[in-house]
Amino acid sequence: MQNAVVSHEDWLAARRDLLQKEKELTHLRDSIASERLALPWERIEKDYVFDTLDGPRSLAGLFEGRSQLVVQHFMFAPGWKEGCPSCSFMADHTDGMNQHLANHDVTMIAVSRAPLADIERYRKRMGWTFRWVSSFGSDFNYDFRVSFTPEEVASGHIDYNFGGWNMTGEEWPGVSAFIKNEAGKVFRTYSTYGRGVEVMMGTYAMLDLTPKGRNEARGMDWVRRHDRYE
Repeated sequence: MQNAVVSHEDWLAARRDLLQKEKELTHLRDSIASERLALPWERIEKDYVFDTLDGPRSLAGLFEGRSQLVVQHFMFAPGWKEGCPSCSFMADHTDGMNQHLANHDVTMIAVSRAPLADIERYRKRMGWTFRWVSSFGSDFNYDFRVSFTPEEVASGHIDYNFGGWNMTGEEWPGVSAFIKNEAGKVFRTYSTYGRGVEVMMGTYAMLDLTPKGRNEARGMDWVRRHDRYE
């Protein structure tokens, strides 16, 4: 830690200078949010079917009576023993948000390719209550560019985060938003990938306020599944 130690007056001056930049960031964030709301919608034409605790459901059937749906594309592939630790870190924030989202016309769920039995076993281990469904056997993950075929992985180049991605792997994270109109038609309104998924990571927002910040040596290498912290 090499930060200067100053008087109260000098600290206030430095803090006020930073506050001006924070206000600029807030206004920019508000402006981007307005542009996000103005994005065109993409009609979902394909009949995706998901395996849920209530039986097979279409994408439209996942809204639970609300008009808006947020999906965490959770990295958990068939054959994996447990879900991705970083996606688990994201999901640790979901149950708290859902209490408020559900009362604001938004349903939030997780979707993974792993079979539902594996998902349920892991969900119960982690103590989560949010709804988590399986896209096993459907094209959903592939169409939304969060899962990739062995051939794509072997090529050393995948189409992720709306462009070329040289780090390959069969699963990658994302968050997508949908709306359902009165006729029951579903539209994608937004998707974000890469570091965009930090939108779910409230813990990072708090760490960014602390003296040591995120204090990361290499990405999210410090993150553990919450039942693995000592």
